[in-house]
Amino acid sequence: MTSDSGIRLTFIMILMDMDSNLLISNLRKVPDYPVKGIMFFDVTTLFKNRKCFEEILDAICGMYKGKGITKVAGIESRGFVMGAAVAAKLGVGFVPVRKSGKLPAETVSESYAKEYGIDTIEMHTDAIEPDDVVLVHDDILATGGTASAAVRLVKQFNPKAVYANFIIDIIDIPRSCPIPSDVEVTSVLQLGEK
Repeated sequence: MTSDSGIRLTFIMILMDMDSNLLISNLRKVPDYPVKGIMFFDVTTLFKNRKCFEEILDAICGMYKGKGITKVAGIESRGFVMGAAVAAKLGVGFVPVRKSGKLPAETVSESYAKEYGIDTIEMHTDAIEPDDVVLVHDDILATGGTASAAVRLVKQFNPKAVYANFIIDIIDIPRSCPIPSDVEVTSVLQLGEK
């Protein structure tokens, strides 16, 4: 069985134990936000519901238990919420991936193209060590721009391994910036925008 098949099998097994209907029924969907034609999935409604929060936390920790994770890198800002909770439950460190100019000490940066310009994210230069196994986490995977940049940023530290996880993978949006193929990518839910 290939690595890709193993990943899918693990994903399916975890989802069978999870109450995805609970999550989907509590997820706020906002049409035409931030621009016309976009369906925005607002995960804050999942965060405010204790059962939903626990379902997501248990699902993510179940995916990464036994993978040797030593740090969780949460992407600003909704990635901070579940990323920090996952780090605490796994008993590992949490490091923030922030927008440019938000961190107080020396940083490493990665820029990426967005639909309307260039954006930059940063981490402190001492955030990750070469012996770390890092889980990059955010709430949504859509075009992949921010996520791909975060993975590239983490890879600048040359950790042992990098994984990427999202609460929701919007599967019917083309990936204009795919995450590097050597990074295992998982999500709690896979949803269509339509």
